[in-house]
Amino acid sequence: MTLFRHAIALIGLAPPCVSAAVVAVSPSGFVIRHETSVAAPPAQVYETITRIGSWWSPRHTYSHDAANLSLDAHAGGCFCERLPNGGSIEHMRVLYVAPGKTIRMSGALGPLQAHGLAGSLTWNLAPAGEGTTLTVTYSVGGFMEGGFEKMAPGVDGMWAEQVQRLKGYIEGK
Repeated sequence: MTLFRHAIALIGLAPPCVSAAVVAVSPSGFVIRHETSVAAPPAQVYETITRIGSWWSPRHTYSHDAANLSLDAHAGGCFCERLPNGGSIEHMRVLYVAPGKTIRMSGALGPLQAHGLAGSLTWNLAPAGEGTTLTVTYSVGGFMEGGFEKMAPGVDGMWAEQVQRLKGYIEGK
């Protein structure tokens, strides 16, 4: 196989995220951002985001079953999870909704909840031809013993996985 064909084959194996990064890390917090193109209109991407239990990774739930997740997409709504024996967890609280354009939530996800932290997560959808440019930004700040340098890459990796799962679910991949 020629070098050119090897290069083309490797491009085909590249992850679907256009960009993914820890944008900033400081002693008081971090920001991550993921951007990808989705081959579906913004209204469809938005609707799929709200059906979070259908595409979210069960590895990143407390119950190990994404079907237990729900997202009530209105101000004051909950990104919540049902737990066994009548338990539950609020992952985030919905702050702002512009259907087909933006969902913003507040909260510290997963292991971040055990610390004195606040987080702001924004799902931004912009028309791009016949598809959508999806940008997910998660900004976390506050106090966490040991700092944020070790935590930020793990949170970034978790979000990379969720964005890729959402894209794959919508595009049937």
